[in-house]
Amino acid sequence: MILTQLVMVAIMTMTPVHMYDHGHGTAASGLVIAIHVAAMYLPSPLSGWLVDRYGRLRVAATSGLTLLAAGLIAATAPGDSVVLLSLALALLGLGWNFGLVSGTAIVTDAVPLERRAKTQRMVDVAISIAGATGGLASGLVVAAAGYPLLAMAGGIGALAILPAIAVTARRR
Repeated sequence: MILTQLVMVAIMTMTPVHMYDHGHGTAASGLVIAIHVAAMYLPSPLSGWLVDRYGRLRVAATSGLTLLAAGLIAATAPGDSVVLLSLALALLGLGWNFGLVSGTAIVTDAVPLERRAKTQRMVDVAISIAGATGGLASGLVVAAAGYPLLAMAGGIGALAILPAIAVTARRR
């Protein structure tokens, strides 16, 4: 959940700036962000069903792969392509959703009821810190190296979910 928040906020924050730099107005940026936010929340019933049907770890892995696809598309999309940036940000929102729903289920399963609220509070704080870090760092990365590098690094960085899943799966 923490990694998906970091990646999502970093790429999402700089997408309107990237679009502005390529001549897009507020309407185009607003459309892309609206699609992104819809993809963050609307699939939750489906994500919950997938977690129950296919397992928490598979959906968590799907989160990393979806975020990778989002980062690759965002990094390689021509700056004038609202369609490709919309697709990238939709996948970014969906990958975040998969990570949040599966991660929440993993925490719920792993923590006894009497410690669950305290644990979730700590997880929520870590997610908030990751979001703030992603937002701050994204501006520095874009200023130093550009949006494509940020998007590519975010997508590739999301793959760090996979070794964590492998270790968790082995323990089970």
